Amino acid sequence: MNNPAGNTYAELLEATIKHLEELRDKGVKFVPVSQRTLTALFAPAGLARRALAAQPQGQAAASAPRAAVPAPKPAGMLMDTSATSADITGKQAALDALRQRVLSCRKCQHLAQSRRNVVFGVGNPGARLMFVGEAPGAEEDEQGEPFVGKAGQLLTKIIQTMGLKREEVYIANILKCRPDTPGQATGNRKPTPTEMTTCLPYLLEQIKIIKPEIIVALGGTAVEGLFGKTQGITKVRGQWLEFQGVPVMPTYHPAYLLRNQSLQEKRKVWEDMMQVMQRLGLPVTEKHRGYFLKG
Repeated sequence: MNNPAGNTYAELLEATIKHLEELRDKGVKFVPVSQRTLTALFAPAGLARRALAAQPQGQAAASAPRAAVPAPKPAGMLMDTSATSADITGKQAALDALRQRVLSCRKCQHLAQSRRNVVFGVGNPGARLMFVGEAPGAEEDEQGEPFVGKAGQLLTKIIQTMGLKREEVYIANILKCRPDTPGQATGNRKPTPTEMTTCLPYLLEQIKIIKPEIIVALGGTAVEGLFGKTQGITKVRGQWLEFQGVPVMPTYHPAYLLRNQSLQEKRKVWEDMMQVMQRLGLPVTEKHRGYFLKG
């Protein structure tokens, strides 16, 4: 007796395999996969068929890949087909070992004495996209995580608007300790060149372990920390740079947007992010292109 559900599943599986092979032959390395699809693929065949059968009528057929027209990458998780679970586990282990070294670092005695927490970094060890800021602020020093204050909340919104989740990217700073502010109860200060030079090797190791495809440098100090003296963020933002073989997109720090609320300045950052999205193969819709434009 024919099993319609089984036939549908087999046909979809065959079409999917064929489509992936064609993409591989064209040099495509990354394929978008939703969490729901992953769950169905790794489920036993019977469960997978029931998951497909539970979809609204016509949805299963509509989701079948078409070899002639590859589907656009949806918002959300981007699956690195070249990375294995062992790769990710190895990267996480390397980051954990590095973290332990950073936690005990006292190379900058004045920073070690004033800090509450070392702010190592956070995110996906297999991230394709990495954001680099300058240094922790008061809230980051309190929680031990980068970009958790108001600027961090804005960065999270930017990441989400790009169609990603905060936990899919990796976020770190040039400095792992908050710059001390002797005699000041509040406020932050720019890291000194010596502080950045001293702490930079830790970030270099993070980049070497994670191997991001793109780095976004948030603000002029982050650009200075990576490249040394530059022309200034207003002149280099939006222009692709390269750091040790990794493309870097310099843009304004989210804190700058909190101080400068004009649509024009927000649009500049968003144009930079759309360049990043395009380079990663993320969909840039007409809605995206219309953000922060005057009506």
